[in-house]
Amino acid sequence: MTTNQRVRLTELASCAGCAAKIGSDILAQVLRPLRQRNVPAQLLVGLGAIDDAAVYQVNEQQAIISTADFFPPVVDDPYTFGAIAAANALSDIYAMGGQVLMAINLVAWPEDLDTAILSEVLRGGMDIVEQAGSAIAGGHSISDSEPKYGLAVTGMVHPERILTKGGAKPGDVLVLSKPLGTGLLTTAQKQEKVQEADMAAAVASMTRLNRRASELLVQAGSAVHAATDITGFSLLGHAWEMALQSQAHMRFDYAALPLLPNVRHYAEAGCIPGGTHRNERAVKPHVRFAANLDQFDQAICFDPQTSGGLFAAIEPALWATLSAQQEVPFWRIGEVTALAGEGEEPVLRVE
Repeated sequence: MTTNQRVRLTELASCAGCAAKIGSDILAQVLRPLRQRNVPAQLLVGLGAIDDAAVYQVNEQQAIISTADFFPPVVDDPYTFGAIAAANALSDIYAMGGQVLMAINLVAWPEDLDTAILSEVLRGGMDIVEQAGSAIAGGHSISDSEPKYGLAVTGMVHPERILTKGGAKPGDVLVLSKPLGTGLLTTAQKQEKVQEADMAAAVASMTRLNRRASELLVQAGSAVHAATDITGFSLLGHAWEMALQSQAHMRFDYAALPLLPNVRHYAEAGCIPGGTHRNERAVKPHVRFAANLDQFDQAICFDPQTSGGLFAAIEPALWATLSAQQEVPFWRIGEVTALAGEGEEPVLRVE
């Protein structure tokens, strides 16, 4: 295959639009029987309370963040695919409140697919890592029938300023820093139903780093009680993880959810990725939808995101500051509420 031939990368991917993630319920089942021994005290965040990345304390002022993420193409343009995959991988560092130190390429590539295309994928990833103020320091590649790309990323954070999924408190405001709908739009692109302007909006969102959003949350200090990024498990999937670890209910205002252009239209047109159904099976037992929210509204809430925004539970007083600043958009989408009593299971309400 030569570079003169038109290649639709998403046709080579088994699950474009859903990042081919294992369902959260299956992942929990796989991890449940594992019991680690000799876990060092310096491992501040590990498998004990699953979060966006591992954190290992080096000294009183520094802790290392380690994470990895890769997936098959969600767009056809190689450079854009590389940029999206890199931004998505870096996001876990920002979700923990850290800064990126370095990244290592992770590549799976078909032997019969032009390596010039891979060069463009890697160039897109490199440019995004440079935007993060860092560099690609190496990598690992294998031969595979399906192209995949991502990064293993190392970051740094102060041990006392780590953002984690647990800690949301009743009365907190729930905020989100990017619009939803990337799974629907990338699936619409694969089905050749997407409008060019709509896809451009999705690409702009997916390639925008969460770096500044993270810095704003870190600067707010103790006013931020919990944070994560919204990726393949959907808004409600990641919200459920936060609610469970925080032992609190959450209420979402559906009308306040920020959406990419024409997302509802693509849901109605059947551009729903397989990951949506996996997310629904895993999380819907813990969700209560208002009667006026139909199957398409619900699909948007379960839509698997690629390089989505930061989702945080913050003190109400911080909202005025976040909403006033002009650098990064934040949307107020809900609130945290208290459990009625001990032993009650957290519930997500979408109204």
